[in-house]
Amino acid sequence: MLLLLLLGILLAWLASRILYRKYWNRGLSVQIEFTKRCIYEGERSSMRETIINDKLLPLPALEVRFSASRNLEFLNEARANTSATDNCYKRDVFSFLFHQKIERTLPFTARKRGLYQIYEVTGIGYDFFFRSGYYVELPQQTFLYVYPRQVDTRRIDVLCRAISGTLLSRRRLLPDPFEFSGIREYQRQDPVNHINWKASARTGALMTNQFNSTTDTSLTLIFDMEDKLILKYEDLVEETLRIVSSLSARLARSRMSFRVVGNAADAHALPTGGSPDNAISGIPFSITIGEGCPNIGLLNQKLAYMDSKDIVMEMEALLKDEASLKKSGHTYVVVSKNRDDGIIRGLRSLVLANNEVLWVLPIRPAEASSLTSFREPGITRIPWEI
Repeated sequence: MLLLLLLGILLAWLASRILYRKYWNRGLSVQIEFTKRCIYEGERSSMRETIINDKLLPLPALEVRFSASRNLEFLNEARANTSATDNCYKRDVFSFLFHQKIERTLPFTARKRGLYQIYEVTGIGYDFFFRSGYYVELPQQTFLYVYPRQVDTRRIDVLCRAISGTLLSRRRLLPDPFEFSGIREYQRQDPVNHINWKASARTGALMTNQFNSTTDTSLTLIFDMEDKLILKYEDLVEETLRIVSSLSARLARSRMSFRVVGNAADAHALPTGGSPDNAISGIPFSITIGEGCPNIGLLNQKLAYMDSKDIVMEMEALLKDEASLKKSGHTYVVVSKNRDDGIIRGLRSLVLANNEVLWVLPIRPAEASSLTSFREPGITRIPWEI
């Protein structure tokens, strides 16, 4: 009797080995995907983990492994079975009956801007005897853009007022969306987004906001990504991109047209499954933002993937190239943490071409007291403590 029992166990073990070796991953699918394509730095989002065993053969144990950037910090129960070294490695074990689907949501917080992709998931299946594992690698095509964090809107308003003051110093011809001057009755040719709904409700007639005007609202925003000293200032570089992203969004909402230029390599937006190795060009960053916010999403995608190591032009050379365009009467907003002589020479070249310059200088709080006075005709320096 015992011999028959042992023989039965042996036959079951052999049958299990044969069946699972041949069929264990048939009808098996594992998909990891970000629930959103883009979020801002510091925001929460999630991954959706979907696993399907679409066959009659059950899976007593299936181990699913994948890696993600450690800048995506898993939250709550999603932290379980997670180890963080150079990357964040996630490992979960599931048990399946036949024709079963399991779906889990893995919440996380994005701690740093960037483009995050998951390329592959490893599945390890076990039979009823757990004697050996069966491996399969499943390619994935999912990505997430984490945009630079938006800075305090009150600080951006201060910067916008400085821009407005520069524009208003010229002859008034075109409406300036930053300078509110009063309310009047709505006319057919007025933009709908200028309607003052509260005033309209009070008066019983459509009322519209009036704005002061400027001669030329042409504006170029230039940012400096270079961090060339031995002691790195990554926090100031990151704040530079936050200022650029936040200010661009504010300008676009005010229906202003402007250019954004930088000295880092232009990073192309990636399609699904794109490779970041093919995303970098050798030309300086440049994008034009038209009225009504077109291209703001593309701008943030490019800023998300930008790297301070991919500098393709010295800032002085970039500023002098802009000056050579001879855009007389133009307004330049330059965001740069660097204060070397080359930057000053580049800013002067813009002024000599009959332009106005606002220099936004990101600094650490400890540096504020050590800033020396700055007097350069045509250049307004605005220290920006992070």
